[in-house]
Amino acid sequence: MHTGYGKRITFVILPTLLFLMVFISSCGTSSPPPGPGTGPAANQTLRWPIGATDFGTLDPALVQLAVDADTIQSIFTGLVQFDAKLNIQDQLATSHSISSDGLTYTFTLKPGLKFSDGTPLTSQDVVYSINRTLLPATKSQVAYYLNLVKDYDKVTTGKIPTLIGDSLLAPDPNTVKIVISKPAAYFLQALTYPCSYVVEKSLIDKYGARWTDHLAEGGGAGPFKTQSYTHTKGITLVPNPNYYGAQPKIQKLEYIISGDQDTTYNAYLSHQYDTTGVVGVPPAHLASARGLPEFQEYGNLRIRFLTMNYLVKPFDNIHIRQAFALAIDKDLLAKTVLRNAVAPTNHIVPQGMPGYDTKLTGPAGVSSTAGDKAKAQALFKQGMSEENLTAFPSITFSYYTDSKAIVDASQAVIQMWQTVLGVTIKSEGFTFSKLITLENATVNNPKGLQIWISGWLADYPDPQDWLSTFFAKGSGYNQMNYGQNQSQDAAKQLQIQALMDQADVNQNPTERLQQYNQAEEQIVDDVGWIPIYQNKVQLLQSTKLKGIVWNALSIVPPNDWNNIYFVQ
Repeated sequence: MHTGYGKRITFVILPTLLFLMVFISSCGTSSPPPGPGTGPAANQTLRWPIGATDFGTLDPALVQLAVDADTIQSIFTGLVQFDAKLNIQDQLATSHSISSDGLTYTFTLKPGLKFSDGTPLTSQDVVYSINRTLLPATKSQVAYYLNLVKDYDKVTTGKIPTLIGDSLLAPDPNTVKIVISKPAAYFLQALTYPCSYVVEKSLIDKYGARWTDHLAEGGGAGPFKTQSYTHTKGITLVPNPNYYGAQPKIQKLEYIISGDQDTTYNAYLSHQYDTTGVVGVPPAHLASARGLPEFQEYGNLRIRFLTMNYLVKPFDNIHIRQAFALAIDKDLLAKTVLRNAVAPTNHIVPQGMPGYDTKLTGPAGVSSTAGDKAKAQALFKQGMSEENLTAFPSITFSYYTDSKAIVDASQAVIQMWQTVLGVTIKSEGFTFSKLITLENATVNNPKGLQIWISGWLADYPDPQDWLSTFFAKGSGYNQMNYGQNQSQDAAKQLQIQALMDQADVNQNPTERLQQYNQAEEQIVDDVGWIPIYQNKVQLLQSTKLKGIVWNALSIVPPNDWNNIYFVQ
């Protein structure tokens, strides 16, 4: 710990990491070490499938998808990032300190930093990159991660043209100062999100919005640089000779567009890839995959959930929302449709996170993950009466088609609503990236999506990333429009938003987690989400690939690439 941390940061962050270490040690896995006398293979090409479609983006300021973030973290880096054990680690920075009032973060950069094309990287590039994410012209849906930066609201709404010289300071080429609006325990963790990673201004000036099509010319300072990129095949990376850390042992890293989950799985079995990666194992093949020597399974911090737009009638009625939630038998879904590849849950904050509430109950006081058909029917009848409805209106459920498991789960849920509530729900399928675009367009939009399936993988180990990120006032991820609607319980939603605001800045870690627990319990009862299951990750990976540590965030830290290689 650096002296600038002070007791405030020490007492908040340490319990977080100790809690996660227990979860990771019980659920995480790593490649076994090579046996005696086993040397590196001559071919160090890692073929990594990414699924059915091209990246949503390779621009760090815009990234929302986990598969995009995996690749971005190979090419770009930021001031700080997580290591394999989810400790905050300086990256472009060699040290950092925090002022006694908790408002000013000072970072000293490593000497001699360069972009992959050899151009020097200075503090000006750091503040440019963070400021760029916040500018309205960038149209970043993830700028909210930086909302603690002083005058964030002013720059994101165009009231001031820049934060450079205001709260983003570069007093000399090797020093960055960031001023935040209020002390917050999670700021360094939020700063690990890719939207604060450093990008090369000259490449953006040259190519504009299409600059990521030209990454072979430079752009980042991570362990790899781009050799080639096509939107139909994927991207090929090679070690960045100007990387500030130890060089990767992998000499070619290929992120390949691989098709749907079944296609990717079969291609792995025919030796076209070295891992199934985040594409995973199809539930239908899970039993046979468990018998293979390359099978791995670990817990991660991902929740699959359903969302209703509070601006769409009748989902502004809490009793109808509760009825839809309680009509779902999550246990049956996990067992019969998803072959026990997942764990049913009522939680927003997943097991393994600090602040996971073992006492949480589901909507209307139902604690079972099997739902409650009788209560669902009673609540539905009550809600329909309150809305003066004799027939349920036309509603469309939206899902993504990239994963057969998601398609099957979506169809099963729709059938449960039909069976228990007697409602016929239409369905509409999209690619994952298209569905994300539609979700973003649903904020404050009564004509946006009506009800849909989505998922979230933790960005950093703090309940703020699950609660305030989605349900706080003004969040770009508040797609359900919680607290920004005219429903009868809107005032109560505003009270919960105020409670989350208090928790975000509370310097007492015990009180802070209690406040988040209270907020989560109320949001679950309000049916802000319908959490349906927490994912496990099942994958196949070549037994000759060593050094990858699969952790609860499913990230490969930049420094780890020096330890990842193939044996003979």
